[in-house]
Amino acid sequence: MAIKFEHARFEAAYGTAEQLPESTTPEVSFAGRSNVGKSSLINKLVGRKALARTSSQPGKTANINFYETDGIRLVDLPGYGYAKVSGKERQRWADLIAGYFDQERSFNLVVALVDIRHDAQKLDVQMLDFLTDAELPFVVALTKADKLSRAKQLQQAARLARQFGISQDQMIITSAQKGTGINDLRKRIQEACD
Repeated sequence: MAIKFEHARFEAAYGTAEQLPESTTPEVSFAGRSNVGKSSLINKLVGRKALARTSSQPGKTANINFYETDGIRLVDLPGYGYAKVSGKERQRWADLIAGYFDQERSFNLVVALVDIRHDAQKLDVQMLDFLTDAELPFVVALTKADKLSRAKQLQQAARLARQFGISQDQMIITSAQKGTGINDLRKRIQEACD
């Protein structure tokens, strides 16, 4: 059965790992730096303008947000690496993300978002290393592809794959602006949750 992404609804937001509900359905989580366009990509994925709140100010997702769609959960993790919040708040986000991954959950797929315009950043490398070491299934969504020409997108995707030490099959070039790669991403999520 095809997942009806457009049926997505906000379920709840949690500020500490202890508050997280039990994992009872397939889960697809979204992880990435604060300004990588996570909310925009989730909105494009479900065909909604403002399900996930976007902001011109990065670092707005300070909790773990759960969305339910057609029997699966989309889990929006706080962005990491945002410099303009206190060290204490950054630590809370880190604890929240680590606390989520430490639990017994149905980790069907982790969508790791990376800005295609930049070389591999230390925090992204750490996140992918963590996912690889933990043997969690993941796909890398290269965001903001509309900002580059097609030739540059392919060049940059190949370069990032080398820098991350992963195959290009594990990457999807996306643009929340233009809808690039959204169907591919839906397909990966569908396969991971079947």
